[in-house]
Amino acid sequence: MALDPFADEPRPLLSGYEIGQDLSMLSIDELDERVEMLEREIARLKEARAKKESSLAAASAFFKLGQG
Repeated sequence: MALDPFADEPRPLLSGYEIGQDLSMLSIDELDERVEMLEREIARLKEARAKKESSLAAASAFFKLGQG
């Protein structure tokens, strides 16, 4: 297997959106699409965080039962 000479380079964003990018050339509809996309992503992140918190709480409760 050959080494990839570009493995250390950052990957391009698949969504076409980059945080901090110039927004001046986007239309109102394009801005609305970006807002909707980011709101969906925020909801997805919050859901993943809640699942991790739940798993952490369950693990903490499990391991605290054996202490005492």
